[in-house]
Amino acid sequence: MTLPLAKVGVISIGDMGMGIAKLLIANGFSVATNCKGRSDDTVERAKSAQVEIYKSDEHLAEACDVILSVVPPRDAAATAQRIVDAVTGPFRRSEPLYYADLNAVAPSTTKSIAALFEQTRGQVRFIDGAIIGGPPAPPKPDASPARWSVPSIPVSGPYKIAEIPGYGAALAATLNARHVSDEVGVASGLKMCFASLTKGFTALAIQSFTTAQRLGVLDELRGELRGLVPAHGAAAERGLVGMPPKAYRWVREMEEIALTFDEEGGFPPGLFQGVADVYRAVAEDTVLGQEKVGKRNRGTDVHDVAAAMAEGLENKKKKND
Repeated sequence: MTLPLAKVGVISIGDMGMGIAKLLIANGFSVATNCKGRSDDTVERAKSAQVEIYKSDEHLAEACDVILSVVPPRDAAATAQRIVDAVTGPFRRSEPLYYADLNAVAPSTTKSIAALFEQTRGQVRFIDGAIIGGPPAPPKPDASPARWSVPSIPVSGPYKIAEIPGYGAALAATLNARHVSDEVGVASGLKMCFASLTKGFTALAIQSFTTAQRLGVLDELRGELRGLVPAHGAAAERGLVGMPPKAYRWVREMEEIALTFDEEGGFPPGLFQGVADVYRAVAEDTVLGQEKVGKRNRGTDVHDVAAAMAEGLENKKKKND
């Protein structure tokens, strides 16, 4: 039996976390997690993917060589604090634990998270990272050559994944991780700049298509887009249909973009605070906020997204009136 290259902890096992876990396992790594607070469905999915489940963060931090934090932006700091608490307890590691924060947060947020690990007295080495693209997916049956579809993972800071002794080069290659700077915050900043264009565009599409629906010209709008800017129209429609299950987590991400553009770019934060409000409306004021990845009921086509948005906003207006 071939021994795993290293044990990688993944917190948490959501859609992206599960994709990363399966990718790592397929490439010779073992994967572990702590499913405390997660649903029975998530636990079963983790077990079926051969992810080892530990009962506590202490056990996870003791057993793993690397921990990847892949959580909603609002949970990034709290997740880091969990690991800090775990490694500052009774046990001491003989080798450093590498902690890669791959969450969609501003550079200043990342730096504050990195500062938490100063309490660990060198037991944890922090890596700033980001995920650009969708969850890893296995090769299609007819694909040649057979390659996984993987997102881009830029990383930054003084520690390089590829230089971790023994398994670092293999881990970096598997994750498609590339070191972009020795400064903590740079990789997170790159993610913020990228997401502003993709998720910001989807927020514009939500407003445009919903307003067109209420005006009775949605089909005409789609026709104009197909005729004049087909690539933009196709991207808008893909974004609309894929967005509902993720809207709740994108609220904080847009707020982090607003913070980034304010602190790093010198722009007023109002624009992306407004974009955050768009996703907040999706998540809190419409039935689309109840959607789950892999268990879709509403918003599976452009017309239903626009109809559900229009209905939710109208109901909110009536309540406020």
